[in-house]
Amino acid sequence: MLSFSRSQTTKGIWLAKSPNFQRFTLVMDIEGTDGRERGEDDTTFEKQSTLFALAVSDVVLINMWCHDIGREQAANKPLLKTVFQVMMRLFTPRKSTLIFVIRDKTKTPLEYLEPILREDIQKIWDSAPKPEAHMNTPLSEFFNVEVVALSSCERMEDQFTEEVGCMRQRFFHPNEHGELAGDRHGAVPASGFSFSAVKIWEDIKQNKDLNIPSHKVMVATVRCEEIVNEKYAAFAGNKEWSQLEKAVQSATDHDHRGFGDKLSRILDTYISEYDGEATYYDEGVRSEKRKQLEEKLLKLAQPAFKASLKHIRCSTLDKFKEAFKRALDGQEGFSVAVSNCTEYLMAQFDKDCADAAIKQANWDTSKVKDKLRRDIEAHVASVLSDKITQHTALCKEKLEELLLGPVKALLEKASNETWPTIRTLLQLETESVSSGSWNAHRGFDMDEQTKAKIHASLEEHGRGVVEAKAKEEAGRVLTSMVARFSKNFSHDSDSIERVWNPNEDIRAIAKTARSASLEVLSVMAAIRLHHDGDEIQNTLSLSFLDSTDPSSEDRNITRIDPLGLNAWEKIPLSNTLISPPTCKDVWERFMAEAEVIVSDAIAKQEANKRNNNWLPPIWAIVALIVLGFNEFMALYRNPFYLCVIIVVFVLFHALWVRLDIAGEFHNGVLPGLQSLSAKIVPTIGCMIKRPAEERTRPAAR
Repeated sequence: MLSFSRSQTTKGIWLAKSPNFQRFTLVMDIEGTDGRERGEDDTTFEKQSTLFALAVSDVVLINMWCHDIGREQAANKPLLKTVFQVMMRLFTPRKSTLIFVIRDKTKTPLEYLEPILREDIQKIWDSAPKPEAHMNTPLSEFFNVEVVALSSCERMEDQFTEEVGCMRQRFFHPNEHGELAGDRHGAVPASGFSFSAVKIWEDIKQNKDLNIPSHKVMVATVRCEEIVNEKYAAFAGNKEWSQLEKAVQSATDHDHRGFGDKLSRILDTYISEYDGEATYYDEGVRSEKRKQLEEKLLKLAQPAFKASLKHIRCSTLDKFKEAFKRALDGQEGFSVAVSNCTEYLMAQFDKDCADAAIKQANWDTSKVKDKLRRDIEAHVASVLSDKITQHTALCKEKLEELLLGPVKALLEKASNETWPTIRTLLQLETESVSSGSWNAHRGFDMDEQTKAKIHASLEEHGRGVVEAKAKEEAGRVLTSMVARFSKNFSHDSDSIERVWNPNEDIRAIAKTARSASLEVLSVMAAIRLHHDGDEIQNTLSLSFLDSTDPSSEDRNITRIDPLGLNAWEKIPLSNTLISPPTCKDVWERFMAEAEVIVSDAIAKQEANKRNNNWLPPIWAIVALIVLGFNEFMALYRNPFYLCVIIVVFVLFHALWVRLDIAGEFHNGVLPGLQSLSAKIVPTIGCMIKRPAEERTRPAAR
């Protein structure tokens, strides 16, 4: 089927070798620059092809209709301006020939048309932006401009053929009609033409200055941008949006509710208005600017959205803290409370985030959710730490309560088994309290490291309690030594107070009591929570108890005094309570006080000796017999006196026994008299009443 429609003859760029020229000549044909096939929106290729032709050709024929001279678009002025501008920037000057072929010339002589055309070309050159290097470069440095006029092919065919033949002769015999090739110095050799053409085309394709949009696109761009700015300004000044933003920024508990729906509705309003006003403009530009409007509106709304998420996160965290506290107060297990509260409130957070989401945006909330989860974990860790700290403090108080009394009693008792017993007691009580701590923390899911840390803390606290008590007792060691000496010296093994009769060996008893007091000093001299095996007891014994032995004195002549050192052997300085020099000073003060007690005992023993020797001297007895002969005879003659004397003797003996007169005078005459004066009357009354009670007892039966 034949088609008689009129269409574009040349499409793209065609290149062929001319068969009629003597010298090797390539002829390039490019499509027209104002064809309807490409339309008004695709002017890039015509600019690229035109620039390519100017860059690689020695002679360029520009076909122009006579009636288009003086016009803007039809005369290709914008095209030439763009091509000139890019050519000066991309390529070095190489003069080529521009032949403007004016078709269908009219009666207007060529002499009138040519100046107009040259003037237009010169204006295009002058107005084209130039790089600094070509700011003052004239048009003649790049092009030789010639103008040729041809008659109408349809109305004057013979004349047109003749004029075309004359023009062809210039290419067959260029020397006769003038050189058309222009500047040959920058010409590329035939062997390199292919590579040069490819490189020139790549440079042209990469140049953005040739991608100038069409008039319709430019109008759509300008107008759509105006609409975008109008809608953006209207949204920014929208009262409802301002109130919503203010409410979110100063968020109270419920100000974020419905934030996403409200903001989405406001955004929809302005985007729909844009769509309505821009509906008749270029679709590509309209879509691009619509996207820009959405981005600008969302960028303006994003801070409020972030503030809403921040409030949701903070509010959810506060709710978690309250719910978690209630769960713990309700005796719910720690781990169970953490799991339940976290699961519930994270679900609530997701719901609130969905409520705050904007449907026009796909903003990620995972970072905020991760931040919330980290905050919850930090709070749980803080609560767990506080709970463990509180319970550990209670365990320490309990351990201290369990240790103080027994440790004090053991230190006061002070024997060789004191520190081993204290160590055993400390270990047992620490294990007991520690086991109770694990049971109390069973719901906390503590790892072994935490348990070991708590146990170590209790052990350290227990040692601190023992050390503090030991230091306290060491501060009054002299009092303890004197008390121990007084107890052992003044009481026998049955804890009965001694009566210092002549048979008691006071010196031996005192030595034994001093040995017991020295044991107190030895125990209190150092803390022995880690080990025994020290020589403090032996050192003190050799220094204080065995120093009176003559053989020991001989040995000590060549031996260094161990109490002259500042520390005990095998005892760290930190565990020393009483240094050797201090022990020496304490012992001297103790001996002074002990000597007073011993002296008092010796005095009492001497007094008892005197009190027990109650018989008068022999001479006194003889004197009594001689001088009392008359009295004896009187008693012999009158037995009544003898009876009275016997009765008085019995009564006196009874009083002597009941009142324990010998014992009362044991502590001295004056104390004995005071004691007897207070006891004699009640004793006599008791002795009188007792016979009366004996007589009335059978009658009562």
